[in-house]
Amino acid sequence: MRSTSEQADGPDGPSGEVGGGAGGRPAPEEHAYPDHWEADVVLRDGGTARIRPITADDADRLVSFYEQVSDESKYYRFFAPYPRLSAKDVHRFTHHDFVDRVGLAATVGGEFIATVRYDRIDDRGRPASTPADEAEVAFLVQDAHQGRGVASALLEHIAAVARERGIRRFAAEVLPANTKMIKVFTDAGYTQKRSFEDGSVRLHLDLEPTDRSLAVQRAREQRAEARSVQRLLAPASVAVVGAGRTPGGVGRTVLRNLLGAGFTGRVYAVNPGLGPGETELDGVPAFPSVAAVGAPVDLAIVAVPAERVPEVVADCGEHGVRGLVVLSAGYAESGTEGRARQRALVRQARSYGMRIIGPNAFGIIDTAADVRLNASLAPEMPAAGRIGLFTQSAAIGVALLARLHRRGAGLSSFISAGNRADVSGNDVLQHWYDDPATDVVLLYLESIGNPRKFTRLARRTAAVKPVVVVKGARHSGSAPPGHRVPVTRVPHATVDALLRQAGVIRVDTVTELVDAGVLLAGQPLPAGPRVAILGNSESLGLLTYDACLTEGLRPQRPLDLTTAATPADFRDALAAALADDTCDAVVVTAIPWVGIEGTTEVLAASLREAVAGGGAAGAAKPVVVVHVEMGGLAEALSAATSTRPAPARTRRPTAAAPAPVPQGAPEAPEPPDPAAPARNIPAYPAAERAVRALAEAVRYGQWRRQAADPGRVPEYDAIDQAGAAALIDRVLAERGAGQESRGVTLTTDETGELLGRYGIAVRPALPAPGPDEAVAAAARLGYPVALKTTAPHLRHRPDLGGVRLDLATEEQLRTAYAELTEALGKPEELQPVVQAMAPRGVDTVVRAAIDPAVGAVLSFGLAGAASELLGDTAHRLIPATDRDAAELVRSIRTAPLLFGWRGSAPVDTPALEELLLRVSRLVDDHPEIVSVALEPAVVAPGGVSVLGAAVRLAPPPPTTDLGPRRLPSY
Repeated sequence: MRSTSEQADGPDGPSGEVGGGAGGRPAPEEHAYPDHWEADVVLRDGGTARIRPITADDADRLVSFYEQVSDESKYYRFFAPYPRLSAKDVHRFTHHDFVDRVGLAATVGGEFIATVRYDRIDDRGRPASTPADEAEVAFLVQDAHQGRGVASALLEHIAAVARERGIRRFAAEVLPANTKMIKVFTDAGYTQKRSFEDGSVRLHLDLEPTDRSLAVQRAREQRAEARSVQRLLAPASVAVVGAGRTPGGVGRTVLRNLLGAGFTGRVYAVNPGLGPGETELDGVPAFPSVAAVGAPVDLAIVAVPAERVPEVVADCGEHGVRGLVVLSAGYAESGTEGRARQRALVRQARSYGMRIIGPNAFGIIDTAADVRLNASLAPEMPAAGRIGLFTQSAAIGVALLARLHRRGAGLSSFISAGNRADVSGNDVLQHWYDDPATDVVLLYLESIGNPRKFTRLARRTAAVKPVVVVKGARHSGSAPPGHRVPVTRVPHATVDALLRQAGVIRVDTVTELVDAGVLLAGQPLPAGPRVAILGNSESLGLLTYDACLTEGLRPQRPLDLTTAATPADFRDALAAALADDTCDAVVVTAIPWVGIEGTTEVLAASLREAVAGGGAAGAAKPVVVVHVEMGGLAEALSAATSTRPAPARTRRPTAAAPAPVPQGAPEAPEPPDPAAPARNIPAYPAAERAVRALAEAVRYGQWRRQAADPGRVPEYDAIDQAGAAALIDRVLAERGAGQESRGVTLTTDETGELLGRYGIAVRPALPAPGPDEAVAAAARLGYPVALKTTAPHLRHRPDLGGVRLDLATEEQLRTAYAELTEALGKPEELQPVVQAMAPRGVDTVVRAAIDPAVGAVLSFGLAGAASELLGDTAHRLIPATDRDAAELVRSIRTAPLLFGWRGSAPVDTPALEELLLRVSRLVDDHPEIVSVALEPAVVAPGGVSVLGAAVRLAPPPPTTDLGPRRLPSY
């Protein structure tokens, strides 16, 4: 691949170029080093690399890198044999202006493994400067790192840099035999043109992101991040660094847990304090360092004091360790010095291509038969099962493991990430999304570093398997110690609403997390909210009935089998309920028999028999049991009842080459078969707990069915996107809103003009500084009119009497003006306006705001103090679909007021939904719009009238889930 000057003059460029730019262009003007271009990325094989701009200090690295590239790769790069770089080449490839000439390098261990560069060119292919918007691009990847997805990652980043510098197209010339490089371009998803000229392939890429390029980028992200977690969970060899010479201590405990679980790979103990002749600990080979092992080590468990961790990381990185689980404490949870130590740890590990779980972690577990990894402080290996569990807290992790064990629920894998400085809940979601061993995902989160990405990943995962989340530290106002996350201004209630929109099952306690998890892992999803209740206690049945109503379910009248019922009676009644088409789920209630021993096991067997028979008949309905003081029933019911063969439980990566990168979004994995027989029957000691878990399953099942048709973003007439963009650019330019500006609030006229370009009409409000001006305004607008104060301290306070409505004559208007000024103050204080009366209806509030962490959020509620006091506001992410808008209107508690409550006339909800969608489109089209408020928007039986509006602009805020792939850096 050659740049323009190389085509004419070879790699050295024109004669006399030393000290100058490409093609004899003057030396580039110095620009500040763009440190925001630096990024850590996960590659296709799960390793990491750092991408950064190339500078003049990189000369030696460039020469060393080039020497390790094969002659064939050099030929593909320069179209001619070129064994070494000259001094002029090195100068040219390391001196950039970061505008018209840019070079990026991918590094591992501080050394280059790949480079990419662009040179801005004009329409004749000659070196150029702004405003030329095309650039020639060229790549070079070391042969040892080809196939890892390095070039694809570099293309994403160099394209983002180019767009930032005003470049809209890339041109590249590639030899036809260089099929790998051609594939990098063709698979990227950009709009492109291809031609064959003079024996080479000429490619032109439009750098404007497309739906396909974004899908390709996210597919690659998912594959890479999932692979990086898989490498941690399924290593072929593990070294415990810090395993003590005497029993006890963290390192020795983990070593014994590894061995006790029956880990199928190789295990090594590492302790620099080993004495002469000490070659074993607990029967495994022991060494003073990882380097001394003399064999590959995939995973290192680090259990040494924090001050010794850097030397351990260096030892691991220099000898090819793929990942670290850092159990050591003394990092961000301990204060400022610890935070600096944590940042240095992440930088050091990533520089070697390693990912980290921790620091301050509890450890990881994988129950797959071909792995059996217990690299944690948990003394017992959990049973194998279908639940993936992630926690950020060691204490909560211990509690959850114990509770799941008592409920007979097995795990596929467990990760307790501690400070989660690197691997986070987002990464494990990427892994569990297509992990065939995991049917249900349980997450305990104390902070969400990237809510926008988490919501996206959760939505995709929830479409194929349940994701249950309990959020800790919801009311503390800050992240827990050790968690370095971006600050969000959005209240937790809003984040919760957005997570539910994404299909996440949000629960409040770890008890509810376990309750929901065991049901979802052991039972099919209900087809609807109809619930049959049967049991041997009328009172317990009625409690269950009431709990169902409280949770919004539709229970049938409880079937009382009486206290004389036998286990056979339970079996027959349950079988009948499972065969009944009028119910979607069954709750069995049971109290102990008096004076009869051994009935618990018999009852459990009878219920399992009925469920197995119902499954065989094709009746896929969940069954839960509520029991009172029946010890052993939960354990007896947890026995497996499935006749379905278990899926293959092999996790360890093979030596086979990675599969080709998909062209678009990743194909969804096969979801668990909802019609498969139940695997166990969850039992609960209280009706409320059982019904709450069942209700969550009902709501999730409904969301899953609706997710198959998420709706569409409609196209509307009367939208002038270009005109709105010109207005925004003009306002920002005139008001001088720089990158650090808090923003610009549009004037009334500017607001009306901007909204009008999206078909949103705001009723004009004319200023009335005196009664005569008020009368003139009314004459202009036409009677009847409203007289309103607009002073900030009186706005939206109807209780203070600052609004007079239905003024039909000049006399009424003058009287109202006098009363207003006499009661509330002088006109200059009140800032009164006159507005034409709108048709009577329901006052609502429509808002949109951009949060740096969450993204753009559309909100809706009714106007008034009651709604504000109760927090009765609904939220959806932007861009909203027609389904989102319809749900938004109907999801507030006061929604009945819009649909004819108590005999009132129903209002025009289709017009309201269109207004919501137009606001969503406006904010989505123009990221400079950081807030919009329409208050009030009066919804009448025939249309919507916007009576007040405010818009604020600011330079587009940085986002955390758009642009090229990158690992978070806090």
